[in-house]
Amino acid sequence: MNSALSTIATIKASRLTTRLRRRFDIKPSRTAPDLLTLFEVIGYTVLLESDINIGRYKAQLSGNDQVVLWTRLSNALKQINPKVPCEVIETVISGLISTYSSDLLENNRRFHKLLTEGVDVVYHNGDQIVHDKVWFIDLSNLLSNDWLVIHGFNIVEECDIHYLNTIVFINGLPLAVIAYTDFQDKKATLQGAYQQLQSYKQQIPTLFFHNALLIIACRNQARVGTLTSGWKEFLPWCSIDGEDFPHQGETELEVLIQGIFDKRRFLELVKHFIVFEKNGASISKKLLRHPFCTTQNPKSRSRMI
Repeated sequence: MNSALSTIATIKASRLTTRLRRRFDIKPSRTAPDLLTLFEVIGYTVLLESDINIGRYKAQLSGNDQVVLWTRLSNALKQINPKVPCEVIETVISGLISTYSSDLLENNRRFHKLLTEGVDVVYHNGDQIVHDKVWFIDLSNLLSNDWLVIHGFNIVEECDIHYLNTIVFINGLPLAVIAYTDFQDKKATLQGAYQQLQSYKQQIPTLFFHNALLIIACRNQARVGTLTSGWKEFLPWCSIDGEDFPHQGETELEVLIQGIFDKRRFLELVKHFIVFEKNGASISKKLLRHPFCTTQNPKSRSRMI
């Protein structure tokens, strides 16, 4: 090859490598150790990106371009629905993908209905036709569910890789996303974590198809909201055990994690306290506020759907 052309090719290749490195060499915000410890205390399995990358655990995803842990979902559904044939469960799981549209909120609303009301199925059991439901979560037996937190989660969307702080998976479904600013950054703010979530929703909408709650945290501060919550609608949680005020010495972060993600309480919140309201042409997703949370839910003229 001509030496001049070789030099040009080398320069171009070097520039391309630099661009790729900048795109893919993304580091997560360092998370306060307390956050992950709190989840371990209440019975979640906590995995770090390093645990998965070095093979300490079996691969959680079939590829970085997926946001559901399909193997965990399949195993959990078979345990929760032991009477339903495996092939029927696999059909239900496959149906999750086929129902997606380009509308993030509509996808989320449709999935929430399946999550809380189950999926109607019909199958043969010998000569009988059985009408049944497949449930994604088990409210009656907490041990039937798979409780997992992954810190350091890669998602590929449209050829870009995104590195998220912390994802809470129940039965392989990413039901909560936690955006946490660097706890050592003195200039970090809660609003910065909120802006992270807004960017995630724009850049990786598929992550939020199955989302129930969004959490923002900065050092010991923490707030909870939903997909449609504005900045002022992200509010702290007020109690771990339903009392009016937190115990002395507990931080907002401790109260929120232990108060919301207690296994029984989290499933009850998802089942009974998340609603979609229609007000004219707009739809909003609400976390109903009650005494064990932050404020009383104000009367609304909007209509739940």
